[in-house]
Amino acid sequence: MKQTIEQQIKAAFDELTRAERQLASHIMRNYPVAVLGSITTLAKAAEVSTPTVVRLTQKLGFKGYPDFQITVRAEVEERLISPLMKHDRWAGGVPQTHMLNRFADAVVANLQATLAQIDQTEFDAIAALMADPDRRIFAMGGRITHALADYFVTHMKVIRRDVSLISDRANAWLPAIIDMAPGDVLLALDIRRYENNVLQLIEAAAAQGAEVVLITDQWVSPAAAHARHRLSAHVEAPSAWDSTVAIQLLLETLLAATENLTWDETQARMRRLEELYARSRFFRRGK
Repeated sequence: MKQTIEQQIKAAFDELTRAERQLASHIMRNYPVAVLGSITTLAKAAEVSTPTVVRLTQKLGFKGYPDFQITVRAEVEERLISPLMKHDRWAGGVPQTHMLNRFADAVVANLQATLAQIDQTEFDAIAALMADPDRRIFAMGGRITHALADYFVTHMKVIRRDVSLISDRANAWLPAIIDMAPGDVLLALDIRRYENNVLQLIEAAAAQGAEVVLITDQWVSPAAAHARHRLSAHVEAPSAWDSTVAIQLLLETLLAATENLTWDETQARMRRLEELYARSRFFRRGK
């Protein structure tokens, strides 16, 4: 699977000079906007020289800055591609295998690519935030990913207290963060095509002092500029829609990690919940 620009920069980071690292960090913080302008604009914003920009692009395997920009623009187009266009791309020249096999191959490749790029230190820091009893947890998603946020909250409510799902109705989003205090955690999901309402809510939450954890795709939502922590999942699939299996993996692993950190409290909560289920005969008994 072809690496994104961000993945290429991360892979080469340790081999870069101090100035090149400064430039690379600036690009990753402001990608892709930072590299859509002229080479002089980028150099000035990153406080490096234009030769430093040229050297970095060459170390990444490009002939120069123009060649680098062509690849960046292609990634931007990938971000914005519509479902109909995406289906047409896959439909032309599909392999002669069953859809089940083709889709499964794509999903497995997504899982492998996602796990290969995850920073374990970053993941552990997110789990520690989720497990901190002094922080309230809020979760939200966009048109497609809201269901994943709902799934996450359903399980996290069992693991710990003070967990809330922010409504998928955009007009309810801003009122939902009125009481969000500094140190509270907002878990936000945003994959292509990135939604303005999601970005606005994340901006507002960050302004309130919330710790924003963003789960996005390999092209990275613009909302990443306002996130304290970020996890990226690969989502490409032979379909008009992207696959969210890798995102589900990250969410379920995050739930398991949080549960492990809070097990004493979680175990007690689970016991109380099971007692309530039993009293109400919530579940049907097997014959």
